[in-house]
Amino acid sequence: MQASICLQTSPPSLSSFRPTHHNPLLGNSLPSRPCLALKKRATLTTKALLSATKESVLRDFHERRALKIISGLQNFDKENVASVVTAAEQGGATHVDIACDPELVKLAIDLTSLPVCVSSVDPAAFPAAVEAGALMVEIGNYDSFYEMGVVFTSEQILNLTKETKRILPSVTLSVTVPHTLSLPDQVKLAEMLEQEGVDIIQTEGGKCSSPSKSGVLGLGEKGIRATPTLAAAYSISRAVKIPVMCSSGLSAVTAPMAIAAGAAGVGVGSAVNKLNDVVAMIAEVRSISNSLGASAGRLTAAEDQVLKL
Repeated sequence: MQASICLQTSPPSLSSFRPTHHNPLLGNSLPSRPCLALKKRATLTTKALLSATKESVLRDFHERRALKIISGLQNFDKENVASVVTAAEQGGATHVDIACDPELVKLAIDLTSLPVCVSSVDPAAFPAAVEAGALMVEIGNYDSFYEMGVVFTSEQILNLTKETKRILPSVTLSVTVPHTLSLPDQVKLAEMLEQEGVDIIQTEGGKCSSPSKSGVLGLGEKGIRATPTLAAAYSISRAVKIPVMCSSGLSAVTAPMAIAAGAAGVGVGSAVNKLNDVVAMIAEVRSISNSLGASAGRLTAAEDQVLKL
């Protein structure tokens, strides 16, 4: 039996998260009465920094080749997270997504130059992670909640989004549309999220599980799990103008299908984080990255052909 989760979306004051130096992602921490010229110059500098940061984080999505490797919302195992981050860095990923924990963020940015995203369903947890160096926040990766019989309603997702935008209005925000909603309701929620200023919509498939079979049969099972997220990516990408990221059940075989369906990038979790050594993780990330590169090449060739007609 499934139950909706009730979450408190009123965070504590941001004053407890503010550092002694100015972090533009966390808002204005200038003295209350600076001279007008200094205030204006600082505001322009902050806006430029924020714009450049967001543009850098979103670049690979706009080029439709983003590959985000996910360690897991409830994964606080530093050794495993370090392996996943290393695999993302060395395997050719464009982003890495970890649990919303400042210490894990510090660990990650010591290991990679990739933009670090943190996932949570608690907006109040985000500022500390951003202060630690995260450049993107994600409301999503709900697998661990589904395993407990907990689902999220559209209203809850919207409330979490509004609260996150209130706390961190300038930070790149990705929100996952729950697969437990009907496809028309997923599309409707995605449209409302776009209106709230979300930067990326992430789709998902069914309950997280490892294939029971190896080889080609195992890939077939992952392909079946990927079907709902591919369908959602197809429908949502045609309803919104912001990038759509396709996640759940993706592999080197199904990732190019996501791009063909309209996604601007893919999120990969269990295909990497469930492997038992970093060498295997790197190989898997590289395989998916190469498949996306080949897919992008085919799409470009097809677009060029259309322009010639």
